[in-house]
Amino acid sequence: MDIIKLIAGAAADKKATRIAVQKIEGKSSLCDYQVICSGSNERQTQAIAGHIEEVLREKKAGKPLAIEGKQTGHWILMDYGHTMVHIFLDSIRDYYALERLWPNADTTYFD
Repeated sequence: MDIIKLIAGAAADKKATRIAVQKIEGKSSLCDYQVICSGSNERQTQAIAGHIEEVLREKKAGKPLAIEGKQTGHWILMDYGHTMVHIFLDSIRDYYALERLWPNADTTYFD
């Protein structure tokens, strides 16, 4: 769970909004946790992703297995194995509504 706090804190440092953590362990084969947050524009979502990567590297909490979407910044996916990070533009987040895919998951919101 420490990596979750680092990710949420790093996202908050860059003014991410609607930060949510879902525990989907046993509900999804992709990961145990997902962190979802939003930015208001592409530069902000890219900055959020870069800062998360930097903080986790500095704290020796891990390197991402993969990062997708960082070039466009509309939906950035960071794969940390047991934890996935989704950084969205607000309109795209509302369209995909990932939190609703697992309505029974334990969800914590930070803001």
